[in-house]
Amino acid sequence: MTAVAISMPGGPMVLKPEKRDVPQPGSGEILVRVHAAGVNRPDVMQRKGIYPPPPGASDLPGLEVAGEVAALGEGAARWGIGDRVCALTAGGGYAEYVTVHASNALPLPAGFTDTEAAALPETYFTVWHNVFERGALKPGETLLVHGGSSGIGTTAIQLAVAFGATAIATAGSSEKCQLCVKLGASRAINYREEDFVAVVKEATGGKGANVILDMVGGDYVSRNYNAAAVDGRIVQIATQGGAIASADLVKLMTKRLVHTGSTLRPRSIEFKGALAIALEAQVWPLLATRKVAPVMDMIFPLNDAWRAHERMEEGDHTGKIVLDVS
Repeated sequence: MTAVAISMPGGPMVLKPEKRDVPQPGSGEILVRVHAAGVNRPDVMQRKGIYPPPPGASDLPGLEVAGEVAALGEGAARWGIGDRVCALTAGGGYAEYVTVHASNALPLPAGFTDTEAAALPETYFTVWHNVFERGALKPGETLLVHGGSSGIGTTAIQLAVAFGATAIATAGSSEKCQLCVKLGASRAINYREEDFVAVVKEATGGKGANVILDMVGGDYVSRNYNAAAVDGRIVQIATQGGAIASADLVKLMTKRLVHTGSTLRPRSIEFKGALAIALEAQVWPLLATRKVAPVMDMIFPLNDAWRAHERMEEGDHTGKIVLDVS
């Protein structure tokens, strides 16, 4: 099969097509003939050599795919040959075939193309766990989403609104802010021109945000504490602005804040399988009716994965970047 590998740590051009053996599904696994693969920031970090795959995972990048079941391992009873699925992987998605655990795959939502479906798993698994499980967002509460025009951000806005919450987003341009509002955000803040703490306080009548989804870190940590409501929950999913931060612990105590965080890739198959069950029950019906849907940016051929990484690192994309593998 054709796969795109990381020839050495470095820039986008180190992504090189090469020939590899088709992997064989083990117990509980399925082999997916990949038609499309999502591109995510952890792929970029892995390419740079700063986010190695977990033990036992493929060295190939690619954390989410869509395609059809090509072979079944022992015990993969739910799926049949030819079933159309999208799936979360621990790596290996930048290839024509990938093995995934059967419990980490979901059926394609009705009417979805493979490229749309490949934009779902990593993003929706991440948002569901961090916003609704760790962040415990409830109807009537306010969610502040940093990076509102990203794949994660556009998903978080739509799901928050779909489940009865109010969404406020930050983004880096007026065009990106307009997209956030179009997706349902009650207010979008251009962080280059406005202080998000002041705007959030104003928009919430001085109360602040109940849940904050942050992928920035750095100096946003102390500002998030200021923007959060009493009993607010801040959920850290990335540190694009720096992993080291100063925090006012008095603010943490007096406002009874919870600052938590997670990474998805190293979690167990069982944990990811439980997320898949929750998503199929709670979110897949919304996708089938297009009440929520991935925002698609650009689609690149598999062999041009380097161009997809360039696009992501330029920072001009909105929503999801996907590779066409078919």
